[in-house]
Amino acid sequence: MAESEDDFVHAQPSVGDRLRAAREAKKLSLEDIAEQTRIPLRHLQNLEAGEWSALPAPTYTIGFAKSYASAVGLDRTEIGDDLRDEMGGVRYDAAKTEVFEPADPARAMPKWLVLSAIGAIILVVVVMTWLNNRALSPDQPAAPAPQETATAPARTEPAATTAPAPAQTAEGPVTLTAVEPAWIRVTDQGKTLFEGVLPAGQTYSVPQTASAPLLRAGAPEALRVNVGTAVAPPIGPAGKVASNVSLKPVDLMRGPAAAVTTVPAPSAPPAVQNTAG
Repeated sequence: MAESEDDFVHAQPSVGDRLRAAREAKKLSLEDIAEQTRIPLRHLQNLEAGEWSALPAPTYTIGFAKSYASAVGLDRTEIGDDLRDEMGGVRYDAAKTEVFEPADPARAMPKWLVLSAIGAIILVVVVMTWLNNRALSPDQPAAPAPQETATAPARTEPAATTAPAPAQTAEGPVTLTAVEPAWIRVTDQGKTLFEGVLPAGQTYSVPQTASAPLLRAGAPEALRVNVGTAVAPPIGPAGKVASNVSLKPVDLMRGPAAAVTTVPAPSAPPAVQNTAG
């Protein structure tokens, strides 16, 4: 009777057989289990084959078996207890326990990814160094900048000299606009065309039929003279009466040189009073 009980005990399927049967029932491969549990494939193969001497220390082996059991739907506690009993008489070589791999190599970063990360770091360092050198290099030749500013006025002189040249060809009606109240007198060959005070903002247009119009202004700075759409230069210095200023477009665009005579201006009130008289 005892022999039959022993035979029955030995006839019980091993933990490895039970794990394999459960895996096959779920139509899973060992590779599927390795991917789910992160257990090296060779350890799973040794678990199913019952090759305990090829496995790490019992503590790790039982942990592997429990993870395997969870993946295939078996009771992990029961599998762990049965495996502990099943491995009770097995002796382990201490040297083999050092070969245990705590994680599947698939979990580690691939070499190409590590090399790519190192390359990216080196590239960033090189680029940052280049940018720093580029940012620092312009600071040294910054001294010549004053030379450029010193020569800048010289470049504007030809422009100021030649600016009136194209304006001499300006054509169109001559218009006098009072920036502020201004007394003016416009004559043509001794005939007075207009005499009086132009209120601020008021405009007087010189007749285009005038052959040699002349202007006398009590306050030249109070007038803006236009030839068509072009603005003519000031007709005389501020604070002086401008007399005999030619109102021909060509003469106006030449500037104050067109004025034949300038005399000191009386105070503004007398000019206005004379206008009123």
